Amino acid sequence: MSTLERARCGLRAHPLAADAALAAGVLACMAAGSFAAPQGHHGLTWSIRTPAVLSLVLMLAGAAALVFRRRAPRTVLAVTGTVSLVECVTGDPRAPVAMSAVIALFTVAATTDRSTTWRLGLLTMTVLTAAAMLAGPLPWYAQENLGVLAWTGIGATAGDAVRSRRAVVQAIRDRAERAERTREEEARRRVAEERLRIARDLHDVVAHHIALVNVQAGVAAHVMDKRPDQAKEALAHVREASRSALDELRATVGLLRQSGDPEAPTEPAPGLSRLEELADTFRSAGLPVSVARADQGTELPAAVDLAAYRIVQEALTNVRKHAGPEAGAEVSVVRVGPNVEVTVLDDGPGTPDGPEAGRAFGDGGGHGLLGMRERVTALGGTLTTGPRYGGGFRVHAILPVKTTTAQGEPV
Repeated sequence: MSTLERARCGLRAHPLAADAALAAGVLACMAAGSFAAPQGHHGLTWSIRTPAVLSLVLMLAGAAALVFRRRAPRTVLAVTGTVSLVECVTGDPRAPVAMSAVIALFTVAATTDRSTTWRLGLLTMTVLTAAAMLAGPLPWYAQENLGVLAWTGIGATAGDAVRSRRAVVQAIRDRAERAERTREEEARRRVAEERLRIARDLHDVVAHHIALVNVQAGVAAHVMDKRPDQAKEALAHVREASRSALDELRATVGLLRQSGDPEAPTEPAPGLSRLEELADTFRSAGLPVSVARADQGTELPAAVDLAAYRIVQEALTNVRKHAGPEAGAEVSVVRVGPNVEVTVLDDGPGTPDGPEAGRAFGDGGGHGLLGMRERVTALGGTLTTGPRYGGGFRVHAILPVKTTTAQGEPV
């Protein structure tokens, strides 16, 4: 951060000090103007003059009022307008006390609405200009009198322009924040709706067939010894019901597959036992991956094992897609008490779309990290993600070694 930027941040953090510095600068400009007098027909030469004591007092009062311009802008305008009015009527030679009123009018216009700016601006311009023209020591057509009209008008116009620009910038920021919140809420809503739909479909598919299997199995057990033929018929019904349930489950899950997914899995669900194989696939794609494990002897439930594998898979996919061509990744799996901790780190600077933009949802508009968090939360674990200090990204999941059912019984 440069010296100028640090100074700006300091002034924003201490507005009273900033206003005091502005008041000192205005006082210096008014004092310089009061001691300089133009000479010649066109005012091309300057001489030194001595302002009246009253003018110096009025300049000091106007500048002191500007220190509080943000706390009470209308009161400061009234004070500076009063001292400027007195100077316009009594000042001979004239001192630029009206400069303090111009700054106060600018502040009022920048902090209030347009109608208030019009009312107070026209009032200030009319009173000061009329007093200078009708009651001042100079002729009504003097250049100094017209200057009062011009500078007060400029102060009101400039303040209104600043207020309009701030309103536009704030509106843009509000729209951006609202759009970001809407995007996150929409992503969460879609994930929740999808989970509800899958649960409803699976319930409809499984409930009837499982009930039928239960009934037929009970019949088979009841008549197995006395009527084996009827028991065989019941077992045939069990087989047919289970086959129908599997077919419908396959069809339901098939609706969730993407167009490029295989037709059906032909191998067990992956787990941490295949972690090195997963790392090799990314190494062959050009991503250096190192794997460290300290969970030897830990037997994980199938859901936890699959979740850990999917977390590593999703995290490494994000590294490959968003961390840049020179990035490397580190994967660690550690058993810590009743939990297993899975961590994926990378040292990539990120692609031009930015690590936050690219990884916020995993794959640029998808639900990668959001789906990962849903998976971890469903198992009773926690997931933290974010940029690393010095560059790169970190994905850290804590998964319980023993999960629980909906009734709270350990599995």
